[in-house]
Amino acid sequence: MSTKKALSWVLFWIGLSMCFNLGIYIFLGKEKAMEFLGGYVIEQTLSIDNLFLFLMVFSSFGIRQSSQRRVLNYGIFGAIVLRLLFILLGVTIVNKFEWVLYIFGGILIVSGINMAYKQEEKDNFKESKIIKVLGGIIPITDTLEGDRFFVKKNNALHATPLFAILLIIEFTDILFAIDSIPAIFSITTDPFIVYTSNIFAILGLRSFYFVLGKLHETFKYVKHGVAFILIFTGIKLAALTFQVEIPTELSLGIIFAILSISVLASVALGKVDTGKD
Repeated sequence: MSTKKALSWVLFWIGLSMCFNLGIYIFLGKEKAMEFLGGYVIEQTLSIDNLFLFLMVFSSFGIRQSSQRRVLNYGIFGAIVLRLLFILLGVTIVNKFEWVLYIFGGILIVSGINMAYKQEEKDNFKESKIIKVLGGIIPITDTLEGDRFFVKKNNALHATPLFAILLIIEFTDILFAIDSIPAIFSITTDPFIVYTSNIFAILGLRSFYFVLGKLHETFKYVKHGVAFILIFTGIKLAALTFQVEIPTELSLGIIFAILSISVLASVALGKVDTGKD
């Protein structure tokens, strides 16, 4: 997928999301529309860090783009199902035990700090524990077999490295959901709003991935912005302990401000680094 085509699809999915948000505004009111927008922005922003990880996984295995698309398609479908389960479970727990929100807040603050200070490093995903566990269950071929996840060799079923990559993608999405879903709980615990904002953000991930693949070096400081957004949403949840509630409108303003500053910093400091070279 070319950058121009991927960008046009990103704009399409964003436009579709905003049309859905307009429907929420018309039928459910301004407050629910603001909650959807907040959840969508948080999920889409936090997805950036997850997409960086996807880039590293595909790069580690040398997967061509045509195969990447297939893995992303299956990965997105799996994410939609898993998110529904996580959200329903999370909302049920929060409704029964409100103090869990404070724990979520602490998790988000710690995750944000770790992300802000974590150094960029190339992980060797070929040595992933997931692949080792999979290899103990079913034989894995040494090479890719086109776009297939499974092949038969010597009358025995073998998984291909592409299936192993799909498992890594799904597992990282589960870990990612541990941050992203509590972050949306800082805006709302309405299961309809939480799930739909998640899904609309996820639907555009494949196209966003191919745009990010071309531009991730240009916007390298956005990752720090994502870290600060995690910290902010964690503080917002933790503040509920002291009966302090930050309004949704103010939360959205702060999140947009953090994201905008990180993008501007990436562009400005990127030009400075280029000038030094």
